[in-house]
Amino acid sequence: MTTATTINDLPDAILSTIIGLVSDTRTRNSLSLACRKFRSTERATRTSLALRGNARDLPDLPLCFAAVTHLDLSLLSPWGHSLLSPSAAANDTDPLLLAQRLRAAFPFVDSLIVYSRSPSTIQIVSHLWPGLRHVKLVRWHQRPQSPLGADFDPLFDQCHSLSELDLSEFYYWTEDLPPVLEAYPNVARSLTKLDLLTTSFTEGFRANEIKSIVTACPKLQHLLIACMFDPRYIGFVGEEALLSISANCPELKVVHLIDTSSLANARGDPNDDGFTSEDARIGRAALVPLLEELALDVCKNVRDSGLALEVLGSKCPRLRALKLGQFHGICTAIGSELDGIALCSGLESLSIKNSADLTDMGLIEIARGCCKLAKFEVQGCKRITVKGLRTMACLLRKTLVDVGISCCKNLDAAASLRALEPIRDRIQRLHIDCVWEQEDDHAPNFDINQVNDDEDEDVNSEASVLNRNGEDGDYMDLNWAAEYEHRSSKKCKLGLDGDCSYMPPSNGYGYGNGNGFWGGESWERLHYLSLWIGVGEPLTPLPTAGLDDCPNLEEIQIRVEGDCRGRHRPTRRDFGLTCLAGYPLLSKMKLDCGDTVGYALTAPPGQMDLSLWERFFLSGIESLSLSELDYWPPQDRDVNQRSLWLPAAGLLAECLTLRKLFIHGTAHEHFMMFLVRIPNLNRNLRDVQLREDYYPAPENEMSTEMRVDSCRRFEEALNRRPILD
Repeated sequence: MTTATTINDLPDAILSTIIGLVSDTRTRNSLSLACRKFRSTERATRTSLALRGNARDLPDLPLCFAAVTHLDLSLLSPWGHSLLSPSAAANDTDPLLLAQRLRAAFPFVDSLIVYSRSPSTIQIVSHLWPGLRHVKLVRWHQRPQSPLGADFDPLFDQCHSLSELDLSEFYYWTEDLPPVLEAYPNVARSLTKLDLLTTSFTEGFRANEIKSIVTACPKLQHLLIACMFDPRYIGFVGEEALLSISANCPELKVVHLIDTSSLANARGDPNDDGFTSEDARIGRAALVPLLEELALDVCKNVRDSGLALEVLGSKCPRLRALKLGQFHGICTAIGSELDGIALCSGLESLSIKNSADLTDMGLIEIARGCCKLAKFEVQGCKRITVKGLRTMACLLRKTLVDVGISCCKNLDAAASLRALEPIRDRIQRLHIDCVWEQEDDHAPNFDINQVNDDEDEDVNSEASVLNRNGEDGDYMDLNWAAEYEHRSSKKCKLGLDGDCSYMPPSNGYGYGNGNGFWGGESWERLHYLSLWIGVGEPLTPLPTAGLDDCPNLEEIQIRVEGDCRGRHRPTRRDFGLTCLAGYPLLSKMKLDCGDTVGYALTAPPGQMDLSLWERFFLSGIESLSLSELDYWPPQDRDVNQRSLWLPAAGLLAECLTLRKLFIHGTAHEHFMMFLVRIPNLNRNLRDVQLREDYYPAPENEMSTEMRVDSCRRFEEALNRRPILD
């Protein structure tokens, strides 16, 4: 009698290879529960691990993860814990004994993420793993009073193989890093990646500091750095500093130079003309590094940049991603000949921000020249309309899957979605602004989408006369846009392009507009959606604006921005999260109200304090089948407080399907206990954490009860509950 062969009969070497190829954490955890052999094999092949739980339990670490090479210690509870520092000894945790336990449990770590509130933490981990190659430091608390470079000196002194350093979430002074790089030249010369886009900076690196960094690190391949391009300040970054980057680091592949004012990520004014009062001191020669990815967001005018971008395209044939902020004249869009950025034909990702003279014709020219674009973002460009973006979407129908549209005067939510109809069945990631209607005085002189064929001929004829007479150049953009859309539409109707499908005119239900473009009736491949919405505005018009059918949408990010102070109570009782219940697969949400400012304490008569605004934002969230939620509470900047209040705690406790809840702020202990004490609710919830990941994080949390002992009591109560699955 023969027995059936099962996967358990595979040789150990093959089984280890199969399980080693599984990267999803939950899938690996499920595999480890199948049998003891699978468990031991999964543990022996896991190379990446992020530790959660309370830091006081670290001495009980198992020794079965010896193969781990990437270790994340930045998410231990309580968040921002002084791990391995002398202050940790006050919590009955001996730093030296804990360090030895970590060394025994993870002997081969070469990539580390750690929250470091003091230089002693970095000193100990550097001794533990001197072979570290990749290090990311995290600190949202204020910099301690220590000598310059004290945070980095032990790392460079012990870890001679260091090749990547990430300080994007680590608060320090810009004066700290250059002296350390100069003091350890051998380590500095081995660095290939530096991420210095620290979001908590108010002033970025100055020109002399950048020169010191690139001179000390000649083998850099990735350089991401926060700069100060404002010429009114001493040490501003100009052409000389950019030339020193390309001259000292010839192997650079990725360069991001971002002005610190852009890191705040605040939405601009759609009615702004796009020009700033000052011009950046950047010349054409400074824009020609040999790169694969370039981001220049200078927040100061860079005029007539078309020729420089042409040189960039010719000198960098491997350029695949480009982000430009405050660049004007990126393409002239005159006639049918390509110029400017349209000659960067290898681009697969393009982001354009605050380009004052970008028009519909410019978008079409970009689509013709950059025919490989898979990702396109446009922000703060007031002269583009539905017509140009729609034509661009049709021309890039084969490749475009990731689109972001923000702060464009003529593109509200409905207009943005209409423009993307040609690719609605292909797009996978989308960002739009939830601006539901435009003011009449913001509308263009005429809506080219509503002009019939006879009027098109009259307008185009008039435009031709005006252009021949040199009286007005604006009509040329509209004339060419109409021509290219007409050609594309005709091509679709004749069946000459297999990727465009002609559909009949609108049937009265809002589908199609009779111009030959069509992308299917549903957003069938859309799995990620990002939204911006002003405070007090409802979310409910979202489905009727065009996003009514998203069968595969899994993740949504909503950012609410504005000042609640001075605003009266909203006429609606809730924000409108219930409208998202129509997306059947939606399981992950990031609700970011961190840029919503209000009164944490008593509000003036007729206004609402932040607790009532939280009730407004979160009402209806229990109707969604969410498994993961990241929530940023609104803040009171006057007292630097971002707290979860009683109404929000009660509403979150009603989310029956939540498995993970991360609150990016603080809370009272008895509010948090709502999540574990209400009978028959939140039986799936197993991972909850308060993260004060904003600058400056409170040094000693005194505004609420949620301190070290409070976190321990809450986590113990959470872990005592039975878990259904």
